[in-house]
Amino acid sequence: MDIGFWAAIGFAFAAYAVVGNDALQTLGTFINSNRRLPWWALFLFASTVLVIVFAYGYITNGGDPSYGRLNNVEKYPILQPTWYYAIPPLVLVIITRLGIPVSTSFMILSIFATLDGMYSMLIKSLMGYAVAFVTGGVIYVALAPTLERWFLKTAEQQHAPVWVLLQWISTGYLWSVWLMQDFANIFIFLPRGVDASGAPALNPYEASIAIGGIIVLLAYTFWNGGGPVQKVLKSKTNVTDIRSATIIDFTYASLLFYFKEVNNIPMSTTWVFLGLIAGREFAIATLDKIRSPGDTAKIVLTDIGKATVGIIISVVLALGLPFVAQSLAG
Repeated sequence: MDIGFWAAIGFAFAAYAVVGNDALQTLGTFINSNRRLPWWALFLFASTVLVIVFAYGYITNGGDPSYGRLNNVEKYPILQPTWYYAIPPLVLVIITRLGIPVSTSFMILSIFATLDGMYSMLIKSLMGYAVAFVTGGVIYVALAPTLERWFLKTAEQQHAPVWVLLQWISTGYLWSVWLMQDFANIFIFLPRGVDASGAPALNPYEASIAIGGIIVLLAYTFWNGGGPVQKVLKSKTNVTDIRSATIIDFTYASLLFYFKEVNNIPMSTTWVFLGLIAGREFAIATLDKIRSPGDTAKIVLTDIGKATVGIIISVVLALGLPFVAQSLAG
């Protein structure tokens, strides 16, 4: 199947926005805690994992790199995306440049989804935030007065090499699980599955170009130190310590893996990440008094507010753009 102009534009915008925006939650701690290493070394590791996860999904799912997350979305390749399908990822690019952490799943997938589909994504995402918040709170109630306190006291000391190995393993685990969730946000614009002849609708040549484009954008993200959204992560307690980053990444990856197994409904991984970090911040603030509960609540509510704005914009675009398109078409 030929890939239309607006499908290609939408894919490019989505790839740039997803990689740039979600570097905060997947690769942010990895970038921050490995600043002593050259950016290209971190990029080579992340791009290798990216290619492996893409190839595995593309081959095992019959040409569908979204890992079945789009099985209920029938608008494409049956329907070619038109101009207004490219608007949400373009808006997401702009929001990303402003450093606002928003849900890429809602921003991009809502334009393709029914009201029932949007409702299902919203419920699963809110449930993800709640589960992650409780999980983060419980884990760090135990870790704040023990490991985390020790991490803070020894932050300037040379860490054992095993922590470097563990952090890279946890990052590979997190990055791969996240890609299985969020490839849907990028490949929603491209053909998937097989055509009438049984060949992949997205042929290997097109797939190679697509993944190559994502790798170029990933390289830019690493070269740029993660981009503006990194400011959200840097405001949190002790996330630049490679030992703390390892625990955060492993916990977050395990939460994503759990929700991946619950069902194939797409969800906001951003909300899961914000929930985990919020639970962690409250636990550390309560036990170690690093900042007051009021200041912690202000930071957490600010993050929630920004993410909520993203959902509101997503719904407005999903409902308004088709109406505008119909009006313009007479």
